[in-house]
Amino acid sequence: MSKTRRISCLAAAASATALAVTACGAPDESEQESFNIRGEIPAAAEDCAQYDSYGDFEDETVTIFASILDQEADEMQAGWHYFEECTGINIEYEGTAQFEADMKVRVDGGTAPDIALFPQPGLMSNFKDDLVPASDELSALATEGWSEDWLAYGTIDGQLYAAPNSANAKSFIWYSPQFFADNGYTVPTTWDELIALSDTIAAAGTTPWCAGFESGGATGWPGTDWIEDIVLREGTDVYDQWVNHEIPFNDPQIVSAIDKAGTVLQNPDYVFNGPDTISSTAFQTAGHPILDNECAFYRMASFYGAMWPEDTVVAEDGDVFAFRFPETNAGDNTMLVGGEFVAAFSDSEATEATRQYLASELYHSTRLQTGPWSTAQQGVDASVATTPVNVFATEILTDPAVTVRFDGSDLMPGEVGASSFWTGIVEWADGAKTSQQMADDIEASWPQ
Repeated sequence: MSKTRRISCLAAAASATALAVTACGAPDESEQESFNIRGEIPAAAEDCAQYDSYGDFEDETVTIFASILDQEADEMQAGWHYFEECTGINIEYEGTAQFEADMKVRVDGGTAPDIALFPQPGLMSNFKDDLVPASDELSALATEGWSEDWLAYGTIDGQLYAAPNSANAKSFIWYSPQFFADNGYTVPTTWDELIALSDTIAAAGTTPWCAGFESGGATGWPGTDWIEDIVLREGTDVYDQWVNHEIPFNDPQIVSAIDKAGTVLQNPDYVFNGPDTISSTAFQTAGHPILDNECAFYRMASFYGAMWPEDTVVAEDGDVFAFRFPETNAGDNTMLVGGEFVAAFSDSEATEATRQYLASELYHSTRLQTGPWSTAQQGVDASVATTPVNVFATEILTDPAVTVRFDGSDLMPGEVGASSFWTGIVEWADGAKTSQQMADDIEASWPQ
């Protein structure tokens, strides 16, 4: 059985939406046609000479574990397909919807993967004693490819452990360009302009905002992003002090930021279907009323570009697009970000080669073209991304003039960032707690 076909069959067995194959024999058509992807593997990735430096690892296996599922997982695997073909490394990928819980079970049980893609640097640091630090070669690749801000999130106690993988621009507000054009609206660039436009839209008879915090066991996280965006725009020093618990969660500056979010999210004239529906509205579909001009804005990260109905044109002149969350202070140029980090539990040579490839410009450029994705790897050409919003996001993420800060809840201890902050923002959105009460309760939950 050829390696190409073996990979396809493994993926097909793992997911009903995995790589499209007809049988586990020799491929009937081109190798690329066996991949269920929305983009394509660029021809530049097919030259095996590019992979000579990684070595020859015929039939050695590297396991990768992450939270990436379904078609996105197929597109990720397509990004390393020729690396496998040319080096002989067989990458066995496993995705899970319960990454945080499953990682602990795997590590505690002695079955850690060779590589894990951590979406939460705070969670990754919990496994420091089991992780393999970055080699000098990997550190050099990471330093060349990412800004100091990004490298800091893969660093634990002064040691780099993980190079970044994907990146999401989280400070986005989605809107309808046609609705704006029809009404003569312009994209706001400051918070005051955003609120003034919201008032204008409400007065004209359209609800300004859609919002939804429901996300299954992670319900509440979209609300934490709101608070993080506002705190970040009050100042990066305040944001860093808050995330690192150098000021308490109930510091007056943080309570003020929660109140500021409330001017939108607790305003019955602003929220589609009313504020009391926010916590029960699924974030995946919460923005869709924009398509029917039932609301004007939806605050959600760049990855939301893949969550619109199938026929939606996502472009600057399309049905929907996004603009950057406005700054509070003149001259600031900030972006809240999320993403994954490539950490290793194995020090095998094949694992090291795979880590280096995943940190390379070649991989990031290839992955940009296999399907909707964005990256902060500064060596890529953002224009090759498969969608306009991913081009836009990657341009921002690779711009050294933009000051980035990672999602605060993902950096906080799990008891806070993935627990009390989520539940607290839901109770606040439901009107069960004031901003002060919410902040006080979260502060009390912070581990001592």
